Parts: sequence; C-alpha cells; structure tokens
Amino acid sequence: MRNKVIETRKTGRRTRTSHAQVVDELGKAIVAGTYPVGSILPGDTELAQRFKVSRTVLRETMKTLAAKGMIVAKARVGTRVTEKNLWNMFDSEIIAWHFDNGVTEEFLLQLYDIRLAVEPFAAGLVTERANAEDIEMLRGLALEMAATGHTADSLALADLRFHLAIAEASHNPFMRTLGSLIEAALVGMFRISTPPSENGFANIADTHMRIVDAIVSGDSAAARHAMELVILDGRHHVHEAFAAHGSPAVMEPISPAI
Repeated sequence: MRNKVIETRKTGRRTRTSHAQVVDELGKAIVAGTYPVGSILPGDTELAQRFKVSRTVLRETMKTLAAKGMIVAKARVGTRVTEKNLWNMFDSEIIAWHFDNGVTEEFLLQLYDIRLAVEPFAAGLVTERANAEDIEMLRGLALEMAATGHTADSLALADLRFHLAIAEASHNPFMRTLGSLIEAALVGMFRISTPPSENGFANIADTHMRIVDAIVSGDSAAARHAMELVILDGRHHVHEAFAAHGSPAVMEPISPAI
C-alpha cells in the first residue's frame, strides 16, 4: 500500500499532473486559512493565470475540491469555501494538508479518538475472521518492531504496516478505508516524540504481540483490549510531546513507501 502522508515530496508531489498540483496548492491554502471559511475564491481568469493552467484543468480542480466538501459554487456569487464540518476528514489529501500546515495537538488527539472507536473492534473481527496467512503476517510484523537499529521513521513504518494489516485481516472493506487516519495518527506521534529509546517505545513489539496472541487464542475481548491499550499509549505520547514542546509542528512525510 502507498499512502499520502508518507510519500516524499520528491516522488509524490513533483511528478503530479497540472490538475493534481492545482488541487494540492488550493487545498493547502484553504486548510491554512489563506482562503478562510466563507470566503470567495478568486475568479477563474485570475486562478488560471496564477497557476498557468487551462480553464479545463481549473474546472476539474474545482470539481475535485467540491467532491471533498471544501467548496461550493453558486451562480452570480462565485466559489465559496465551506464550513469545516462539511469537509471529508477521511480524505487522505485533506489530512496531508493539515500536516503540511502545522498539525496541532487537538487534531492528532481527534485522530486517536477515531482510532479508539474503530481499531479495537477491528481487532475483535480479526479474531473471528483471520486465516492462517493473516496470522502469520501479523506475527511477522509485530516481530519486525523488535528489530534493532530502528529510527523513529522505520519504527513508524513498521507500526503502520501492522495496523493496516489488522484492517485488512478484518476482511471488512470499510475498515480498509481508514488507512489514512491510522497513518496520520502514527506518523504524527512518532514525528513529535523523542527517539524510541527515550520515550518508552522500546516495548512496542511486546504490546503489539499481545494483540496477535489474543487473536491466535480466539479471545476477541482480549484482542480489543490489547489494541485499545496500544492506541491509548500512543495518545499519551502525543499529549506528553505537546506538553513538553508547547507548539504545533510541521511534519515532513516519512520517506519510504509501503
């Protein structure tokens, strides 16, 4: 799998089409408040000249942003930025734009709220539905976290692979759509926290292996509880990091892709 937050700007952003580049620039500007909620975007002529694109590309851009819930076009009024409660916060690009503009503690903790609402249940489903191949994959991914020499980036990737595998092993397609939320929460935690040896991440393999052991034993309640503890631990690290640093952070994507 390949996710938005961990793509590099070198391989992910510079090779985009004109349409994707304009979507990216306008989307980031809206999230940053350059075009605040309720404001009217510049007209087609101005935007076409600014981005040096055709009217066709611009129309497609507006359709894309409208589909994300970020803008609405009205005759004789123009294109207005909508209220944030209308934005599709499950959209991976919208999540990435929040990271580009400086992620806040509130934003990351809200991601963890969603994880707590969904991932423990997913772990319970895996207990009921996983096959031998799924279990072997999960065990291997948990063991990967115990490898020596991890950096914050490589450990975040190992952690992400495990949680995305849980979503896959639930054999519920709706769970798989939450990959961007899981990714953003994990990348955020590792980016703002201190290196693993200093902040308690050293036991991460053990805590994730407890999830696998519960799945193998067929104990769905134990699997849910073990997953909940893992997520709560991550949430605690986020809170601690912001308490220590006291400011939001702009986070560069992790370079390797999955």
